[in-house]
Amino acid sequence: MTDIFLEGGRALIGTELVETSLSVAGTDIARVDAARGRARLAIDARNLLVLPGIVDLHGDAFERQMMPRAGVDFPIDVALADSDRQAISNGITTVFHATTCSWEPGLRSADNARGLMEAIERQRPQFAADTRFHLRHETYNLDAEAEISRWLAEGRVDLFAFNDHMDGTVADMAKPRKRNRMVERTGLSSEDFDGLVDRVISRAADVPASVSRLAASARAADVRMLSHDDATPAMRREFRELGADIAEFPINEETARAAASHGDAIVYGAPNVVRGGSHTGWTRASDMIAKGLCSVLASDYYYPAQLLAAFRLAADGVLPLTEAWSLVSAEPARAAGLADRGILAEGRRADILLVDDTVPLRPRLVAVISGGKLVHLTDATRLLSAAAAPREAVVAA
Repeated sequence: MTDIFLEGGRALIGTELVETSLSVAGTDIARVDAARGRARLAIDARNLLVLPGIVDLHGDAFERQMMPRAGVDFPIDVALADSDRQAISNGITTVFHATTCSWEPGLRSADNARGLMEAIERQRPQFAADTRFHLRHETYNLDAEAEISRWLAEGRVDLFAFNDHMDGTVADMAKPRKRNRMVERTGLSSEDFDGLVDRVISRAADVPASVSRLAASARAADVRMLSHDDATPAMRREFRELGADIAEFPINEETARAAASHGDAIVYGAPNVVRGGSHTGWTRASDMIAKGLCSVLASDYYYPAQLLAAFRLAADGVLPLTEAWSLVSAEPARAAGLADRGILAEGRRADILLVDDTVPLRPRLVAVISGGKLVHLTDATRLLSAAAAPREAVVAA
């Protein structure tokens, strides 16, 4: 692996931006405030921000590569390769593909979740981003319990979330546009979809015990758990007691405060920040951040959002950039238990971004180093001339 030297730049070291140079050896940051030495690859980082790579705990934009239009499918391996390029080109060096395992057939089915997990495992060595599997279990998908328990025990799940969208599904069935979207996603006829929902709802009494058993499996496998769309403090408490100490998108301030009071990680969507509000009309993420009720921003459904959101928070005066960046790097790494990344420090994984922040609110990614490899470069003039290679000793015949 080629050693890399980053000359100059305003690097985020601890909680401050510091003019310094970095050296990378192998997969790690070798030295802060480094001299070039014999590095074969050097990049001019002067007048650029040097930031830790983005860690994305929850991103499902890969679904658009799999099904760009309703009923139009592309192979999983092609979709994942494209998603990897999109993640890296937006500064995401660690990506958790949030894969829904639902009672629905089609895009969010258990079969599709299995296929995604297997494809990630096969393709992982080819990806530029460190790619992991975040399993979003729809709690009414009771038939998948045994298989998911096996996946957890086998170490194939990196994050495990409990989802319950059944109330929303029932409500959306009365809204023609949303109903049509759900039906198209499953590939069923309208009548068959109605029948399926009725059968799933009829087993509601069995859901709590299934959730409890799966949580026990996740605890035994030391897999971190999340609960999705918590609606009340009581709901948050119930999942915390099961070991799910990450709250994903709590839907009101009361629930977010209950999570924060117990030290839970709180995840909101970066698109919410960029757009100025939730597309569902729920909690405004910027308000939660200002109140100290959000510790992690995820890409959710739009890979560019994390990079943009950090700069938006700084421009709006919600947080200084040094603190805003923590929401997309250090804090998600901490929540996921990844102690080797999220900050720029000697001995940490070399996930590094070079960012041109000249244009307000429109940061331009110049280069990405992921696990010590230069995997993205948009400005070749930043490459410095190669250092002279050491001569090999010549042994006379």
